[in-house]
Amino acid sequence: MYQGDYQLIGSEMSFFTRKLEAQLRCQKIPWRYLFKTEERKVELEAKAGTHFIPLLMTPDKWLVCDTIAIGPMLSGRFSERAVVPETPLQRACCYILEDAFNHWLGRVCVHSRWCYPNNVAWVGPRFGANMMLDRSIDEPFSEAELEQLAPIGQMMYEGFGKGVSEVNGVGPDRAAAVQADFRNMLDALAIHFASNDFLLGDRPCLADFALAGASKAHFLCDPEPKSWLGDHSDMLHEYTGRFFNDWQGELAPWAADDRVPDSLQIVLDYFRGSYYQSAPANIAAGLAGEKYYEFDYGFGTTRARTQKRLNLARLHVQDELQRLGASDNANIQDLFAGSGILEHYLA
Repeated sequence: MYQGDYQLIGSEMSFFTRKLEAQLRCQKIPWRYLFKTEERKVELEAKAGTHFIPLLMTPDKWLVCDTIAIGPMLSGRFSERAVVPETPLQRACCYILEDAFNHWLGRVCVHSRWCYPNNVAWVGPRFGANMMLDRSIDEPFSEAELEQLAPIGQMMYEGFGKGVSEVNGVGPDRAAAVQADFRNMLDALAIHFASNDFLLGDRPCLADFALAGASKAHFLCDPEPKSWLGDHSDMLHEYTGRFFNDWQGELAPWAADDRVPDSLQIVLDYFRGSYYQSAPANIAAGLAGEKYYEFDYGFGTTRARTQKRLNLARLHVQDELQRLGASDNANIQDLFAGSGILEHYLA
């Protein structure tokens, strides 16, 4: 592999850009930001064949997208600080949790960002810092810059935010449900992180980057979701801070004997009642050619648009589980017994 810096192309306000940044930092991979500005947009999208972010430019001049594929690639390239475990139970949990956090947290991200006018007004100049000024959101704004960038939030809401919230079933009318479910997740994470630094214990994995990315780009960034954190604010700040400060020393080893923390079951139970109520219905409707599906995750019926990428992600996890022999692994079977989670992937 060629030596040199990796270029992270995206936006500091983006869940998945921050997810990839968390991994680059954790693995101590040499990297730098290249913000996807309006000036660079056309050329980058032509080269990548997609308008999605993030993109990663490798030193060998590959331009790759999709953190689901990039994550394992980087873990293998920089194996001295690998973030994908090798043992069956830990590896299964890594991929299953990454899928759940990737696809469930996005609903909270778009709702909290775009369904509250004050939040829309606040995020506009921050998007503008990356897209128009080609600089970090951490640099202070002048009064003239704030005035110049003020219209961006409303423009993005009308062109993207309003629609994406509605088609994902998280429009303004679903505020109570989204916020209550978010609190349920924080409650579960608080119990787990009371005795663990990361999801699998002492060493971070791919799933941690998804949670940290959403937290950095949204939950600890935007004023609206920050106001929802309550007693869990310190917990989420401490957890996320581990990824976005300088990493010192070597990573801790994976837990011996393919163990995962007992409290991980609480996190899985949360997802059993939320993401795994949505995903199977989403995929089934999509495979049947239906544009919308309905599901209930404890707050009444929600209607949302089907997403083809969800089944592609499921098959990605399925492939890993089959390689691990998950159907015949006693530890994997015991942890997921009765939850329907393994069945979702292996069906």
